[in-house]
Amino acid sequence: MRRRFRETGFTLIELLIVVAIIGLLAAMLIPNLLDAMQKTKQKKTMADQRLLGGAMMGWLTDQTSAAAAGAATTVVDLGDYASISPASLSDELVPTYIQAIPAYDGWKKPYDLFLDTVPPMDEHVMAIRSAGQGGVASSDVYDSSAFEPTDYEQDLVWADGFFVRWPQRMST
Repeated sequence: MRRRFRETGFTLIELLIVVAIIGLLAAMLIPNLLDAMQKTKQKKTMADQRLLGGAMMGWLTDQTSAAAAGAATTVVDLGDYASISPASLSDELVPTYIQAIPAYDGWKKPYDLFLDTVPPMDEHVMAIRSAGQGGVASSDVYDSSAFEPTDYEQDLVWADGFFVRWPQRMST
């Protein structure tokens, strides 16, 4: 008597179904993953700005004993600030106020740093700007306002103790 041997393996239809299911899952998950990565970069940039700004405020307080964080300004013109290089800022802040000056934002673009170190200091003393995902600043004058958190091209601006441009869910 002859025995029949059943061949083992997958049929072409079974393989195609598995590939289709994997493709559908990838199509649903990849956009969310990409958005989560951009949001992480945005939050890292904001955290760096907040830490560096706090160090700058600490330095200012020690230098002038007159820091007033979060002045009630609604418009910030970065032309009123003096630009400073990260190396010069590092000389002032490291290691007393901060361990290291973050040179790049979450998108690996350099920060724009502004610090008026010449007395008498004007009303505008310090600012930190990240030009967002695109790396090109959209303006030098900013109204104090929020923008949609998924718009990663927007500039993030911290000035004189508060965020001037920040991501925040807009009510509909």
